[in-house]
Amino acid sequence: MTNDQSQAARVEWIGISPGNRQPIEPRDEVIVAVGTGVEGDYHSKKKPGGDRQVTLIQAEHFAVIAANTGRDSVSPELFRRNIVVRGIELAPLIGRRFRLGEALLEGTGPCTPCSRMDENLGAGGRLAMSGLGGLTAVVIEPGRIRRGDLVTIAE
Repeated sequence: MTNDQSQAARVEWIGISPGNRQPIEPRDEVIVAVGTGVEGDYHSKKKPGGDRQVTLIQAEHFAVIAANTGRDSVSPELFRRNIVVRGIELAPLIGRRFRLGEALLEGTGPCTPCSRMDENLGAGGRLAMSGLGGLTAVVIEPGRIRRGDLVTIAE
């Protein structure tokens, strides 16, 4: 697992979906709550208590996804995830607790790409993200998450 102290893992980007199928809105910070996830995000109101309260994706995967879809680059809004992190592998966090800023989260599973990725990235977008869709998590302790915050494994 990549989490080398010489290059600390950080929150690189944050976004929320204010409503069903509405564009993702970038944020400098969000507050996450136990049981509902990201305050102001459509999904926190739609399905409280689920195992998909916060969604994350690795910035390091963007270049691969772009190449897989024939693009020069991709923007975080296309993936419709709440948080982009850099410097840590997300897959090993399934079943583990980790901190983003003030909040304590627990990884619940892979954030499997949906058919919406074909709309956002073009035909084959969903397939292009196979294994690269990120992580779903629940909030264990509420708190504020800001761009630039450290991502640390809770022991």
